[in-house]
Amino acid sequence: MYFENYNTKKMDKEITKLQPKEVWKDFYKLTQVARPSHHEEKARKMLLAWAKENNIDAKMDEAGNIIMSKPATKGMDNRKGVILQAHLDMVPQKNSDKIHDFENDPITAYIEENGEWVTADGTTLGADDGMGVAAGMAILTSTDIPHGPLELLVTATEETGMDGAVGLKTGLLKGEILLNLDSETEGELYIGCAGGVDTTSEFNYIKANVPANHIAYKIDVNGLKGGHSGMDIKLGRGNSNKLLFRFLKTYEKTLGLRLVSANGGSLRNAIPRESEAIITIPANKETELINAAKEMGTIFYNELKEKDEGVKVLVGKTEMPKFVMEEDLQNRIINAVLVCPNGFVRMVDSLPDTVETSNNMAIIECDDKKFVVKTLLRSSVETAKNALAQELQAGFTLAKADNLKLTGDYPGWEPNPKSAIKDLMIKIYKDLYDKEPAITAVHAGLECGILGSKYTNWDMVSFGPTLLHPHSPDEKVNIASVGRFYKLLTETLKNIPAK
Repeated sequence: MYFENYNTKKMDKEITKLQPKEVWKDFYKLTQVARPSHHEEKARKMLLAWAKENNIDAKMDEAGNIIMSKPATKGMDNRKGVILQAHLDMVPQKNSDKIHDFENDPITAYIEENGEWVTADGTTLGADDGMGVAAGMAILTSTDIPHGPLELLVTATEETGMDGAVGLKTGLLKGEILLNLDSETEGELYIGCAGGVDTTSEFNYIKANVPANHIAYKIDVNGLKGGHSGMDIKLGRGNSNKLLFRFLKTYEKTLGLRLVSANGGSLRNAIPRESEAIITIPANKETELINAAKEMGTIFYNELKEKDEGVKVLVGKTEMPKFVMEEDLQNRIINAVLVCPNGFVRMVDSLPDTVETSNNMAIIECDDKKFVVKTLLRSSVETAKNALAQELQAGFTLAKADNLKLTGDYPGWEPNPKSAIKDLMIKIYKDLYDKEPAITAVHAGLECGILGSKYTNWDMVSFGPTLLHPHSPDEKVNIASVGRFYKLLTETLKNIPAK
């Protein structure tokens, strides 16, 4: 149906014909407005204009959140108030060969040839959490869905620190039930999530002269899939930062290499896919370096072929630097990166498919002043999160890092086994689809933990359509699951109990 004379630009608009049209139409609007984290101004302006056009009460708070409201439909005034909640920003990730300005360019979304998924052309799609925002927009403009008093909370800058949730003031919202629309597996209801904390470890850059008779090379580790550092951390994919430094450690002595700089990853909540280092080596070691890249590339492929078959190690000559890193500092940094925890550390005993505690070595940055390692540490157990942070700090302390910081600490969301909204949605889902939804917690930083600490009376559930590989250019959303997700949402609103 969709695939005669396949053309990406044509396909971009075909998504508005998918069902339910009201959701896909609004999602398409969102793909056409730039909204990477910290650059959501255009999307906020679009939402406020859209609300005015549709006679929907809307305002923006001090934190950049958009709050909209809609009165109850006739005969539903006595129902408990519901807040629909989603976040506006998206993760800006693209393939290295893709030219795209996330602050200005629209996302080119299209339907895959199998007709089952919508994805994007070489970039993240923004279904995380554009699908949640679109569903909220569709509900607010609906005329045939009975509901009690409704509010839509579209939060700001969730992906890089949950700034909107943190900055939300108490007293602005009147509802008693929060439906978070930011989960990524249809058929699952989330009633808990992990908390998190950012770590930053800094080394002051100490310069040394480039050794005589050295030549300069760039080492690239790329071709990895990356992914969401919460949802995908259990998949065992490669981390380009860790792989790069494994290469440096393996051949540091035999090649006599000297490190100039290293950079990799760009977002704390995305598993890094591409990393690079500038090194110098003795001129007579050039063939050995080329062979080392081939050798380590083969090793990485053999280890990761079931999870990350595209991994590559590439080397190429580059411009001679003015200096290299002082040798003792180089050794300390390489060892610190290698010993730093990465990946999932422990699974939840009662939910063996759910990660309890993890760390993502997300970003490595280097200039002529500092070498910096940034990680995002998550856990659904506060004491386990603190313990892993201690372990990480201990390693960098032993490596004599010049500065260690923990920032952006946010709480997890503790499950409420007596949740009435959870019980209602289980019944509705079973009536709709003749099976019970899975009830679980998610190893990701849903805003429910922060929001629930401010509005302690809220009864909360998180759910959504099925997304694969969020936070990476492979992100895609399952078309059929959007319909089931939206049906569950509308039926839930119809059946919200009286106050």
